[in-house]
Amino acid sequence: MESIKSDASKKSTAKKTVKKTAAKTAAKSSVKSGADLIIVESPTKAKKISKFFKGKYTVIASNGHVRDLPKSNIGIDPENGFAPKYITVRGRGELLDKIRKSAKTAKHVYLATDPDREGEAISWHLAAILGLDDASKCRIEFNEITETAVKAAIKNPRAINMSLVDAQQARRVLDRLVGYKISPILWHKVKWGLSAGRVQSVATRMICDREDEIAAFVPEEYWTVTALLDSLNSKKPIQAKYYGKNNKKQDIKTQQEADEIVSIARSGKFNITDIKTTRKSKHAPAPFTTSIMQQEASRKLGFTSEVTMKVAQDLYEGASFDAGLITYMRTDSVRVSTEAQTAALELIRSKYGENYAPQKPNFYKGKSNAQDAHEAIRPTNLKNTPQLIKDKLTAQQYKLYKLIYERFVASQMSDAQIDSTTVVYDVDSLTFRTAGQRTVFDGFLAVYNDNADETRDVALPALEVGEVLTPTEVKGEQHFTQPPARYNDATLVKAMDDLGIGRPSTYAPTISTIIARNYIKREKRILYPTELGMIVTDIMKANFSDIVSYEFTADMEEKLDHVAEGEIAWNKLVGEFYEPFEKTLKVAEASIEKVKLEDEVSDVPCDKCGEMMVYKMGRFGKFLACPNYPECKNTKPIVVKIDTPCPKCGAALIKRTTKGKGKTFFGCEKYPECDFTSWDMPLIEKCSVCGAYMVQKVFGRSRFKLCSNKDCASHKKRNESKGETEKNAD
Repeated sequence: MESIKSDASKKSTAKKTVKKTAAKTAAKSSVKSGADLIIVESPTKAKKISKFFKGKYTVIASNGHVRDLPKSNIGIDPENGFAPKYITVRGRGELLDKIRKSAKTAKHVYLATDPDREGEAISWHLAAILGLDDASKCRIEFNEITETAVKAAIKNPRAINMSLVDAQQARRVLDRLVGYKISPILWHKVKWGLSAGRVQSVATRMICDREDEIAAFVPEEYWTVTALLDSLNSKKPIQAKYYGKNNKKQDIKTQQEADEIVSIARSGKFNITDIKTTRKSKHAPAPFTTSIMQQEASRKLGFTSEVTMKVAQDLYEGASFDAGLITYMRTDSVRVSTEAQTAALELIRSKYGENYAPQKPNFYKGKSNAQDAHEAIRPTNLKNTPQLIKDKLTAQQYKLYKLIYERFVASQMSDAQIDSTTVVYDVDSLTFRTAGQRTVFDGFLAVYNDNADETRDVALPALEVGEVLTPTEVKGEQHFTQPPARYNDATLVKAMDDLGIGRPSTYAPTISTIIARNYIKREKRILYPTELGMIVTDIMKANFSDIVSYEFTADMEEKLDHVAEGEIAWNKLVGEFYEPFEKTLKVAEASIEKVKLEDEVSDVPCDKCGEMMVYKMGRFGKFLACPNYPECKNTKPIVVKIDTPCPKCGAALIKRTTKGKGKTFFGCEKYPECDFTSWDMPLIEKCSVCGAYMVQKVFGRSRFKLCSNKDCASHKKRNESKGETEKNAD
């Protein structure tokens, strides 16, 4: 087997080559001299659109932003209306030269960046670079990458919406001011390399505040009493729960109260005094917004917000298809087009029946602060059923597409009709109740169930008022109230959405950023604050209370919306923020005391000076470092040995990570004397066919054993089924 080091070197060289040619590839996308020019953001999108026009248009990708604020300095001039100093993004020079060259020979230039504020800003930067008039009709916008949508957009070009550009610019400037002004204070007072962010700091605070709530929580005791009743009409006992006295609700606080109720109920008769059945209509859920999609993908598929948005981007750009599979995935609108709604109703009638289509098409009202510029997230073509296109999608793409498809179809379906029955019993003035539920008409539930617990049928036998049942068992159970649950991706996104913190495009990168900064850690899908996160949050709350205020941050989002609507000048908004912020900075610099972070001491001595090394957090996790830094700069990886001996020499195997992307691999502890390495974890178990060592293969949450010998018949047989295994993995 070739060494990992050699393999990594080859990959590194290949990546450098790819980077050097990326701009050339993007710029050469269907270039045709004299043709109209369409500029999009991604090469994938450029390739798809080129196929729609068969060479009639030149389509080039900008590869995202082409200009931005410099990294070396703040790049903002507060004395001159907070004017940003934009520079060309590194690596975009050659690409921009080719775009300029194509623009010079083009009859018309169409800027077709994404349909949101960020996309509008990219178009504005491109217009500035190409010398286009902002007021000219050079901007086209489409919500889906389909031939119909793109051609319709070209027929209806518009001027660049400067209000949207201003809103993006205001956000960028505010974020830069907060980050570049507060971060140096944190470096000096806490630890070098720390940073603060306008939205990230608030998200971190939410997780830290929740941890404080959990720590301060005092559980309260309560009891429940449950009886199992015998009925001639039921093979299984009927469960009845204590409700109160004389049909009035009563909570049981102590064991003594519970014991008294149990004693009466055990010797009493359960006389049915009332049976009430009510029919409830459960309305179909709205089609996905970005926030709800991330929540459902986390809850149902186990995806992080970052994974959800990456996969959604793939589907929007069409994956391996010639057109996009879903509409634009960054939206807080629940609106859908009339055409899409009509297509959905036709599908519902033909596949499920007339009763499953509502008499009047479903209409959903969005949040008051929703940006209704484009539609909810939906499939672009309902003929592309998940099952039909499954083989052309990765496992993750299929799962998310299926979720989006079914949610949209369900959103256009009839209400579910559910009968809820409550049986009331009297036992010597004590009231017990049994609840049952039956789905009379499943409606949208035939396609999508957003809460299975609420709609699960609970069958009840035939019972009548006046009937008397005998208890076979009555027991009291002690419980304690529980603290609020820690956040996961889904609940944090929901909380941010409910509070108005951030917008559809910011949820996923916000979570990724605070994890990368080691303010938060994710363990088994749960988000925990780190000690560093708690310390920084306490400093921010004490010294920059506005910046980490939920209300202040939500109010700022609303003001940015007003900028987008042309109601507020962007630099006026920034100025109103900056004046008090500048005063706060001066006070904070003088008042914040230096915080000494105590590093966790290991049992490993430093090879160079003998001091016991300490644990540090780096880009790819923890490592060992000498506490005498900078006098001694010795560092070591944390050695994690596995039980399996080296198949080559018998020494211990160590879990390692590669430089660069930090990918895990396994190597011999005697390296470089022994050069054994493996991407998969070797096992002690031997192959029953050839005797070679087995390895553990991992695909998402799925794990299976595989022979390490690629020539072995068992390896080949298992590897042939890998595709199906991969499709079933997250």
